[in-house]
Amino acid sequence: MSEEPQIFSEITDADLEGLLQRAIRNTLIIGVVVSLALWKAATWRDAAMMATGTAISAASIFEWRRLSRFIAAKMDKKQTPRGSGFAVIFFLIRLTIFAGAIYVSLKCFRGSAAALLCGLALAVLTLVWEALRLLRN
Repeated sequence: MSEEPQIFSEITDADLEGLLQRAIRNTLIIGVVVSLALWKAATWRDAAMMATGTAISAASIFEWRRLSRFIAAKMDKKQTPRGSGFAVIFFLIRLTIFAGAIYVSLKCFRGSAAALLCGLALAVLTLVWEALRLLRN
């Protein structure tokens, strides 16, 4: 039980930054490949739904990366970077935009909602994968 805190205390801010950067990259790569496969195997509508979910997933990880910088600066008792209030406000605005994108894609593309959900789940899958890789090393 005493080993768990040591594992997590060894993770640096740079490790977290790298994890989030790789998660964005992997989300985009997997999303594009699966979208192209869906376009070929199913319909363009399903591919568009997957691409929409992938874009939202990648943008969400990007936003969490920005917020993690502010949190890390605050926890390290450094000066909080300028514009942290705006970052939080824009984070909330982007959540509204993401909800609108989901609604519009469901109404306009009329593709499979499962494809959209798979695209949205890519963020979670790539973050878990990268976190396991980080903890293993």
